[in-house]
Amino acid sequence: QVQLVESGGGLVQAGGSLRLSCAASGRTFSGYAMGWFRQAPGKEREFVAAISWSGALSHADSVKGRFTISRDNAKNTVYLQMNSLKPEDTAVYYCAARLAYYSGSIYLRNDDYNYWGQGTQVTVSS
Repeated sequence: QVQLVESGGGLVQAGGSLRLSCAASGRTFSGYAMGWFRQAPGKEREFVAAISWSGALSHADSVKGRFTISRDNAKNTVYLQMNSLKPEDTAVYYCAARLAYYSGSIYLRNDDYNYWGQGTQVTVSS
């Protein structure tokens, strides 16, 4: 099965930047659509960004212009570059994966994904 491990979270001041990484084990990355979700205390898990196997992108309105999802298929890794961070971005960020029907398939719903990482904490201070 696919194993996903997030890294790169931490404590940062408002206006700062972080880059999250999600590494997939072995060759399990091939053919998978990927996504980033986040969950703040007392809130439901919400969509942040997604990317298809072929590189199609989608970002939530709340992060457009500030966050960018990308992937390096050769390294079996997906990234989330986070700039201009705000205190309301504070959450546990989760990497998710699913085998895509087509190379251009992109998925936005929590229930679309069946593989999840353990999460990495991002805390933004004011």
